[in-house]
Amino acid sequence: MTVRVVVGGALCHDGRLLAARRSAPPELAGRWELPGGKTEPGESVPEALVRELREELGVETEALERIPGEWPLKPGLVLHVWIARLLSGDPAPLEDHDELRWLGPQELDSVDWLDQDRPAVAEAGRRLESAARVHGGA
Repeated sequence: MTVRVVVGGALCHDGRLLAARRSAPPELAGRWELPGGKTEPGESVPEALVRELREELGVETEALERIPGEWPLKPGLVLHVWIARLLSGDPAPLEDHDELRWLGPQELDSVDWLDQDRPAVAEAGRRLESAARVHGGA
């Protein structure tokens, strides 16, 4: 079976991580995720992330580095998560989401993340905390 990569974006800006609440499909609605989507044939994973975040949120981003690990979603689909940087735009829930929240490292447990996103969210939170310490923040 060919495995297709679904890319999630750990979109970080001003020391916070963007969380997106699913509006569809019904079994996922109301839970929170890192926004993103499926790679298309011939597209690299970083290219897919930039495209998906543009389509879902209306922003321009840059994929920086992959968070180690991969998480099975369903047969034939596996999640890879990349740290992404906001280049321009103000994220809006354009597709598949009904709410967005910027969460600081101490707020990441305040939403009900999809199970497969939790390990990457935890790692993104650790990276945000490290960056804050290095830059003299909280």
